[in-house]
Amino acid sequence: MPNKVLVIVAHPDDETIGMGGTIKKHSNMGDEIFIMSMTDGVGARKNIEEKDVLNRTKLADEASEVLGFKWISRYNFPDNEMDKCSTLEVVQSIEEVKNKYNPSIVYFHSGADLNIDHRVVSNAVLTAFRPQPNENCRELRVFEISSSTDFGHENISGRFIPNLFVNIAETWSSKLSALKIYENEMRLYPHSRSLESIENLAKIRGNQVGIHMAEAFQIIRRIDF
Repeated sequence: MPNKVLVIVAHPDDETIGMGGTIKKHSNMGDEIFIMSMTDGVGARKNIEEKDVLNRTKLADEASEVLGFKWISRYNFPDNEMDKCSTLEVVQSIEEVKNKYNPSIVYFHSGADLNIDHRVVSNAVLTAFRPQPNENCRELRVFEISSSTDFGHENISGRFIPNLFVNIAETWSSKLSALKIYENEMRLYPHSRSLESIENLAKIRGNQVGIHMAEAFQIIRRIDF
């Protein structure tokens, strides 16, 4: 039976940077993939215009076509200021999607991350998916984001410790194509959010478990029904 996979990201592009290869793998396996974003991803920038927001949405739609998923919700919480939001409101927005789509696997940001929006989303997802009787969700997985998770420090934000490695050797080309769609978000090498560095990370994560390329995740909770 196909899985219902929910991915919750703070910004459109996080899905591709953090787990684009895994998303494509779920798609190839016939799983249903639903992805929601909490901010427009550009609102914190200076001199932002409506056309910039619309363009980011357009690029996100193009990336979804490459990776094989659907954007189901786009919320307008303030970009890079989600710590100013009502925690209850953020949690309720996630619970609304949870109740509608009833996912079996949920991916979201690691709390061990420099980016404040990522940390807020991580805490909100844990709250929205707190253990309940008759829960359909059987697994919570967090992912890393280049130039965010690696920029944190374990003494302040905790530590991302992967214990799941997904082989993306066959889906790397799709991830790379989606990353190129977000070319304005990419940086020049050797920045960790450059195309070359993201590929290097995939090779490192793969090599850690004896394969060519992987995306790494930390399983927060898993229930065998």
